[in-house]
Amino acid sequence: MKLLMIIVDTACREEVEVLFQHNGVTGYSEIPNAHGVGESGVRMGSGAHPKTSSIFFTVVEADQVAPLKKALSSYCDACKKDMRMILWGVEEVA
Repeated sequence: MKLLMIIVDTACREEVEVLFQHNGVTGYSEIPNAHGVGESGVRMGSGAHPKTSSIFFTVVEADQVAPLKKALSSYCDACKKDMRMILWGVEEVA
């Protein structure tokens, strides 16, 4: 099993949920309106820096990772939105 942390522009959050459904992701947690600074710039939800990110966490089987990554990357490339995916191995979910 793998734990995915997916960071996307908050404007993309609903599409990410749809892509999860289409790729067999049955559960996830979301941190909406996350603030930070990175390659995509400053995201503070303020007047000067109005954008924010959404962070999704999901545990999936290893064979689900590649199709999910491809679907998310294709969507983000098409709409010119940045996406980061961090992958960890999971030994057990209890």
